[in-house]
Amino acid sequence: MADDLGTLLRKLRDQADLTQEQVAERSGISVRTIRRLESGGSANHRMGTVNLLADALDLGDEDRRRLAATLTGAPAAPAPRTAPGTGTPTPTPVDSGLAEAARELATEVRRRWRHEEAQRRVHDPFPLPVRWQPAPTALTDHAENVQRLGPGETPREVDLDGDLRTVTDVYRRIPSGRLAILGRAGSGKSVLTIRFTLDLLDAPVPHGRVPVIFSIGSWDPSTTALRDWLIGRLLRDHPHLARRSSRGATLAAALIDADLVLPVLDGFDEIAEGLRREALDALNATSSPLVLTSRRDEYAEAVRAAHAPLVWAGGIELTDLTLDDLAGYLPRTARTLPAEGSGTRTAWDAVLERLPEREGADLATVLTTPLMVILARTLYSETPGRDPAELLDATRFPTARSLEEHLLAGFVPAVYRRRTPERDAAGRQPRTPYADPARAERWLGHLAHHLVRFDRDRQDLAWWQLGDSLSRSTRTLAVVLATDLSVTLADWLVCLLLTPLAIAELLLQGALLGLAAGLAFGSVYAMADRSGGGSAVEPASVRLTLRATHRGLGRRPLRTFAVRFGQGLFGGAVMGIGCACAFAFERALGTETSLTDPAVFKGILINMLVFALIFGLAAGLVFGLTAALEAPVDVTAAATPVSLLSSNRTTVGRQFLVLAPTLTLAIAFGGHLVVRLLQDSMGRLNWDLRDGLLIGTVGGLGGAASYLLAFTAWGQWLLLSRLWLPLTGRLPWDPVAFLDDAYRRGVLRQTGAVYQFRHVRLQHHLGSTYRRQHPDFAPIAFPVTGRPGTP
Repeated sequence: MADDLGTLLRKLRDQADLTQEQVAERSGISVRTIRRLESGGSANHRMGTVNLLADALDLGDEDRRRLAATLTGAPAAPAPRTAPGTGTPTPTPVDSGLAEAARELATEVRRRWRHEEAQRRVHDPFPLPVRWQPAPTALTDHAENVQRLGPGETPREVDLDGDLRTVTDVYRRIPSGRLAILGRAGSGKSVLTIRFTLDLLDAPVPHGRVPVIFSIGSWDPSTTALRDWLIGRLLRDHPHLARRSSRGATLAAALIDADLVLPVLDGFDEIAEGLRREALDALNATSSPLVLTSRRDEYAEAVRAAHAPLVWAGGIELTDLTLDDLAGYLPRTARTLPAEGSGTRTAWDAVLERLPEREGADLATVLTTPLMVILARTLYSETPGRDPAELLDATRFPTARSLEEHLLAGFVPAVYRRRTPERDAAGRQPRTPYADPARAERWLGHLAHHLVRFDRDRQDLAWWQLGDSLSRSTRTLAVVLATDLSVTLADWLVCLLLTPLAIAELLLQGALLGLAAGLAFGSVYAMADRSGGGSAVEPASVRLTLRATHRGLGRRPLRTFAVRFGQGLFGGAVMGIGCACAFAFERALGTETSLTDPAVFKGILINMLVFALIFGLAAGLVFGLTAALEAPVDVTAAATPVSLLSSNRTTVGRQFLVLAPTLTLAIAFGGHLVVRLLQDSMGRLNWDLRDGLLIGTVGGLGGAASYLLAFTAWGQWLLLSRLWLPLTGRLPWDPVAFLDDAYRRGVLRQTGAVYQFRHVRLQHHLGSTYRRQHPDFAPIAFPVTGRPGTP
């Protein structure tokens, strides 16, 4: 017989080794009320009171369900029995700060995915049916393991059939809390995970863990442990979790370690093929509850390679949509048309009637996945003048594959079709940005192609990585030209205001100094790029300590200082040599002296050495210290691409305000010190304060601007993504507005500080179309060779 509330509450309090006074202090409920509840003297119980007591006692999911059952009269779900030492871990007792962090995380996850459902128009006019059946036994663990039974115990039968409305109920039937969701491309796995997350957050009986969706395709298990990767993703997508817990770790790490997060790992099939077995092995080394989604074939191949499925996990496989599902959904997405008699029809009715016939077989096959149905709806129900009957044209679409490609190809033109924007409150009609479907498709194709790598297809579209789509030589050329222009303009500005140089002499000096700066920064950038430190610089903030406070991100300030000091020393030396040559050439033209004169040539060599030391030491110290004080922005950045870009732009502006005067003073006074040290060994040297400050100001302004353009995320974004890529037609002039517009149109989605294509199939289609249209990306054709010994 089941316990009543009082008996059960006493048992749970005794198990927690707490007195009634301690429970009252933790819960905020009076001792008198707790005594009445335990003695059965109160029959008017409220769920809120019971939840407060459950929190005070740090109860797990099963005990919470048992308490709730005493109020509702419904039988509690049977408790899973576990073998000694192998039970599924439940969230450990946590302090109030960590509990509050979990609640904040739940609120943010709920808000984000509700917005995502609205963007996807999942409920318009109603959610497409997503059903499933139990996965094949070869792809799931033994029932005894899934139910966490001991030796000799008989597993009970668990019904895993269901649909979108019952996904959380099905999950709660799995004692281990581990579930694999399988399905083919476009079968609705992502929609199911979103609905699962929201339903679990809104469940009347709290689950105890906050479900968080992670796109697992970016995980490299060969270099990053699962725990560290989850913490890093939480920090990126939920920056408020960077605050420190009472034990010193970030709240993200504390939530993971306290088992208060339920990882919903979406897209196992998107992990690089060569890493899937290692990823499955890493997941099997954990025992915590999780949900994993994958295409069936890719998951099955990983199971065969690892000789084991996801341990302790039950499995479901999504099934196809039926003709009845299509008949109930597609007509309601289209406008009604007059029909014979008094009835009405839609353009889809005639198509649906022919799907069971032979001529509609291919289309019926294509429309068995929610992705293709959504594409068909977008292309025909929401685009005026389009007739879905053309999908039945066997001549135009001879195979199911050709129909899929047609629907994928028509999606972007459909969502970018021209619309007349509504007038604002002042009666002004705003300009519709990026309404040209052809250009939008070309730009999106470039972005999709940019995500392709030899070892995997990436999903995260980060603004600070867009310039990485250019070749190394192109990026280096862009840095050379940008730094050349920066130093040239700085010299022209400073000399125009502070010196009486003639215009011709001024123009020549600036051009020569700019050329030297371009060669210096270009060579350093090429060296850093080749070693992995030049391209795709991540956003950073500036701290005021050299302590390695960002252990989880592997920052080593002293090593960073040494590397950047060496690069600055080399680049500054090149700049100094170029500066000495520029001044000598300018002086030779002005005084008509010969550069081959032994005395002049000796002076040039001395100046080259002195300027190399001055500029090299100044650049090495200032740029090295700047790099050492930079900290990865994952801990403090905002969680949207636009806000992260804005904060990084502000950071770079502040860096310039510090770098420019610091570099100016380092060159001016450092030059004075170097000259004094070399005075005795090299003869009379001249470095007066006025000339030192003049040269230092040019170097400070131009060098600071050049450094920020070449070695910061925002600088590379400005140089490569805002200027170079638009100049070559691969991106629009305002990429941020374009990405945000694509997000609002439903082509992209936001995941923290990055964008992702809403459908991986769409990303692959746009990328392959872009490569077919550009001969530079044509597949390599290897010559056919004969057998050894044959001509």
